Amino acid sequence: MRKLDLRSVALGVAAPALALLLALVVGAVVIVVSGASPLTAVEAISKSANLARIQTATVNTAITYYLAAVAVAVGFRMNLFNIGVDGQYRVAAMLAAAAGAAWSLPPVLHQLVIILVAVAAGAAWSGIAAILKVTRGVSEVISTIMLNAIATGLVAWLILPAQFGTVVPGSNDLKTATIAESGRVPSLPAIPGPGSTQGIYGLVVLALLVGFGYWFLMGFTRFGFDLRATGRSATAAVASGVSVRRMVLVSMLISGGVAGLVGLPVLLGSSYSYGLDFPTGIGFTGIAVALLGRNHPLGMVFGALLWSFLERTSNGLQAVKISSEIVTIVQGVIVISVVVAYELVRRYKLVLQQREVGRTAAPVGPTPTTEVVA
Repeated sequence: MRKLDLRSVALGVAAPALALLLALVVGAVVIVVSGASPLTAVEAISKSANLARIQTATVNTAITYYLAAVAVAVGFRMNLFNIGVDGQYRVAAMLAAAAGAAWSLPPVLHQLVIILVAVAAGAAWSGIAAILKVTRGVSEVISTIMLNAIATGLVAWLILPAQFGTVVPGSNDLKTATIAESGRVPSLPAIPGPGSTQGIYGLVVLALLVGFGYWFLMGFTRFGFDLRATGRSATAAVASGVSVRRMVLVSMLISGGVAGLVGLPVLLGSSYSYGLDFPTGIGFTGIAVALLGRNHPLGMVFGALLWSFLERTSNGLQAVKISSEIVTIVQGVIVISVVVAYELVRRYKLVLQQREVGRTAAPVGPTPTTEVVA
């Protein structure tokens, strides 16, 4: 059993703690410059955080952020920047909603079919970028950004009444047909408290299973070892017999498949249809959460909860006449601070390792002297 290294644990916690501290300092400076008091902002956020409905909403939002972060992290572990999670989950949610509303199946089977459709759609959409990379060498950053734009147009076309959409009576809003009761996932009990009505999305269980699967895949399988080895050095991986092209293709498909799940907690937990008001931009939040959690399954849990907490409590700032955009600034500073803090901690680790090597290589005992024979 591997011995717990307290110094490594402390250094692992130091980076996100340093980033958060720096972000809070910058946020406080911004609040002071805007003419308000940081203590007033903290008090307003604390009041919001004590509300049960805010706590439930924080957990529900964190579920989608966590799934997006895992999708991004699969690529990050192999130096693949899957910027296209946003487009992948929107295409997947749209098709899953249309399929779920079109088919009538028994409860559990109906839910599984919707989930499988979402996974397949997300994987297929990310597979386009993977094929372009392994066959033509197209950067996945460029191709996934372009695919995000194409996804926006594709979803807008799919939701037209001529395809899968219907006009909501009394408005110009467009939605897919409503998924039947058998395809919905019941919510878990809400966090008890006044005003708490909506429960926690039942697909929180699926998010936990995805996190466990990611942890097991990366840490305890040959595929995970090859993926991490390829990410650190493609040349060394090829020398050891790993097919880099295969790893790129499979990694992007897994990343896209997980991305396909991002919209399901909302789809099967509250909206039951895909409409123009469906949440967007979650893919980019997933990048920030993955960075904040350092691609670790547990770290991303805390990152998703923190990100969601800042968003959900930001409305409390408006009650004390402080702009809620302060939270957006703090979130942006957190991302920048994470990059800086991890680099500082990495350099400090290198210094410690060099000192350790120096102590190990140093000769033990008195330095031998050369006897001079007269």
